Amino acid sequence: RAIYDLYYAAGRKQIMNNPRTYGEVLWRPVDRRENYVKRCVGLPGDTLQIVDGQVMIDGKAIENPENLQFNYFVQTTGPYITDDMFRELGISKADQMLIEDSGWEMGLLEIGLDSRNAQGKLNPVYHLPLTKKMYETLSGNKKLISKIVMEPEDYAGQMYPLNLYTKWDRNNYGPIWIPAKGATITLTEDNLPIYERCIVAYEGNKLEIKPDGIYINGEKTDRYTFKMDYYWMMGDNRHNSADSRYWGFVPEDHVVGKPIVVWLSLDKDRGWFDGKIRWNRLFKWVG
Repeated sequence: RAIYDLYYAAGRKQIMNNPRTYGEVLWRPVDRRENYVKRCVGLPGDTLQIVDGQVMIDGKAIENPENLQFNYFVQTTGPYITDDMFRELGISKADQMLIEDSGWEMGLLEIGLDSRNAQGKLNPVYHLPLTKKMYETLSGNKKLISKIVMEPEDYAGQMYPLNLYTKWDRNNYGPIWIPAKGATITLTEDNLPIYERCIVAYEGNKLEIKPDGIYINGEKTDRYTFKMDYYWMMGDNRHNSADSRYWGFVPEDHVVGKPIVVWLSLDKDRGWFDGKIRWNRLFKWVG
């Protein structure tokens, strides 16, 4: 919990508690006002579930993208990870976070990062996004790496839907059925919070909950037929992605395009005359 408070809540509280400095946060619109590039992992009519980070569709694991990433805390045996090693791994400077603040110590100990040097100080700890290949490379280097721990779910915030209590998190979510055009469902107390946004915000109906039941457009009913297809989108950096786990289903009329090809790719850590343009990635098809 200490890690969560330091890493996430402090900045939020600073803004909320100082409206004279930052202004008052009234409302932040998102629908159809921001463009995201996300991978479609669930189609209309699919039942999606995430089990230990693995996306399942109708009970079967889907193929994971090559660059799928999760966030980890990486503790060394004492030395620092060199710039050359970070470059070899493919981790940019922007993604490297060395934790040196002693205020983190309690939180790090809680997740098992307790390796210390001869003076009793905790050995260096990094917060890094790692692909499977990166993870295997680091964990195999026993001389340098003491322990690797996945980022705790305290970092995640609340999952969709916000008005339904579940134990779902980023790595274990669902099962959840994705609405399909023309499909009819029976509405219950358990699934109404999941589909209310589709019914009201996306399909323009008036929904009321009264003592004697559910009313849609003034008529009592416990059934609803969807007018549109919906999709489930997720980012490949699974612990650093605003996606359907947070904002739910994407209606068909919110899909504005598909990325086709990489026309320019730059290395943030290099200069224009030092390999900044990543020629090997130019004009490659987006998978």
